[in-house]
Amino acid sequence: MVDEDLELERDLGEATIVYDDPAEGTVHKTIPNEHVAYVQDHWIVKTDEDDEGHDIVRRIPSGRVHYVERSVEQFQEEVETVIDQVQSFAADLRTKLPVGGSDEREDRSEVRPLEIDVEEGDDRPDRG
Repeated sequence: MVDEDLELERDLGEATIVYDDPAEGTVHKTIPNEHVAYVQDHWIVKTDEDDEGHDIVRRIPSGRVHYVERSVEQFQEEVETVIDQVQSFAADLRTKLPVGGSDEREDRSEVRPLEIDVEEGDDRPDRG
């Protein structure tokens, strides 16, 4: 069994994010890997903690980010993180879009065309 304390102390590497800040210009920030994430078209960066121990984060629109460079133990782990993020995004999107399940869909096999009887007549307008 793995000691949980040892697992928490494991070095997860660092990330460097380079982005444009309106006040500071181009910013190069190196932080622990676990303090940066990509969510809903923004990079989220932990910048500090408040007096109560809550994380203070900065949301940086992806359009302002030049690049994010990470050191990772294994590239496969990084790819799995991206896959998890895509699946999370897809789940979030499903909650926002009205996508019906099979019980909500109309049974198309029972839909019949509507037939309308049309009588032949004079198509000319009345000029009376």
